[in-house]
Amino acid sequence: MSKNIAIIGAGFLGLTVALRCAQRGDTVTVFESGAEIGGLASAWKIGDVVWDKHYHVTLLSDAYTRKIVEDIGLADEFEWVETKTGFYTEGKLYSMSNTLEFLKFPPLDIISKLRLGGTIFYASRVKDWKVLEKISVEKWLTKLSGKSTFEKMWRPLLKAKLGDAYKKTSAAFIWATIQRMYAARNSGLKKEMFGYVRGGYARVLENLAKKLTDLGVSIKLESKIDRIEPADNNKVNVINSGVYSIFDAVVLTCPSSVAADLVPAFTPKERQTLSGVKYQGIVCASVLTKTPISDYYVTNITDETPFTGVIEMSALVDKKEFGGNHLIYLPKYVEPDDAMFELSDDEIEKRFLAGLEKMYPSFKRDAVVDFRVSKVRQVFPLPVLNYSSSVPSIKTSVPNVFVVNSAHILNGTLNVNETVALAERFVIEHKI
Repeated sequence: MSKNIAIIGAGFLGLTVALRCAQRGDTVTVFESGAEIGGLASAWKIGDVVWDKHYHVTLLSDAYTRKIVEDIGLADEFEWVETKTGFYTEGKLYSMSNTLEFLKFPPLDIISKLRLGGTIFYASRVKDWKVLEKISVEKWLTKLSGKSTFEKMWRPLLKAKLGDAYKKTSAAFIWATIQRMYAARNSGLKKEMFGYVRGGYARVLENLAKKLTDLGVSIKLESKIDRIEPADNNKVNVINSGVYSIFDAVVLTCPSSVAADLVPAFTPKERQTLSGVKYQGIVCASVLTKTPISDYYVTNITDETPFTGVIEMSALVDKKEFGGNHLIYLPKYVEPDDAMFELSDDEIEKRFLAGLEKMYPSFKRDAVVDFRVSKVRQVFPLPVLNYSSSVPSIKTSVPNVFVVNSAHILNGTLNVNETVALAERFVIEHKI
């Protein structure tokens, strides 16, 4: 029997749920408060180029992403590229793209390198991630890699991603990161093969929207929900701009704290659990330049810089996609209440470009074609100790109201593949 389902949020999670429900014959309405679909995977215009607002990459092992791209008719549009990795430490840029370069890496002595390599190899073989949830990431890495390696390598990288919250973070976080890194390597060649769809996520979302429309899905943009209330016969009311619409089920894919505010009928304990999920935010700059700055797709940074790392998308994507220019992302991960969110885009541009000049002496500001800044206060939940035991339930106390979001990615890192996988599991397991 088909159902009338409302989905709150048009990110990849909500859109995937909408697709699967519509394919089985349900009537689906997607409410999105913003002016576009895609959430963190949305695209925008920089210079004369339309490309992803935040950096994304597909791995050969990303089966869920590849399947949904196939479902919308773009399976043959993937490009696969072998990439290089850089490392900026102690004021110098090093290549860290293969085993030989790792062994030559000057900042660490041979014992530290062996322990670091052993840590990564060991983590790649661990299967029971729940055991690691009980151990702090600092304690675990120090035990395996040694105090010197933790101070020189691990601590700066953890602080770049998590800030001081790394002190409360479990070892499961770095385990998930290492697991994804290993998944990036083709099992035969042992090389990092990264992929993208020609046209970027703008093209993916365009095809996905068309597929949804063809299936009868209604996508309502700039539709901020006032509240959600239980109705008679286990139905659910969605109130949007004062207008009541009744549904058989409602799926909230927004951040947990937002969900807590939207449903007054949640129990006090439920609302407390939802509001208790702590998120990390991001300030991410997109820089379109006439010239490249390096050969590295990703450059990890241990020194103090205004940004977390450098992602040179044009080291992966054919620069023809960027009109012959080069696209660079400069992310900075911060807490949702960080003062950086109050800075103007001009101030962020000054700081970030000064950081690029310091790292890359050949970089010139007059090579910049355009500079845009995205600010998102709630990106991914902080993976604190014993995180999985405190995750809010997907099935709520209000009949036929569900909350599913990035807080429910328990044994992976936030990326499109994990998001799609979560959506697929949700539709199957909860039988909405």
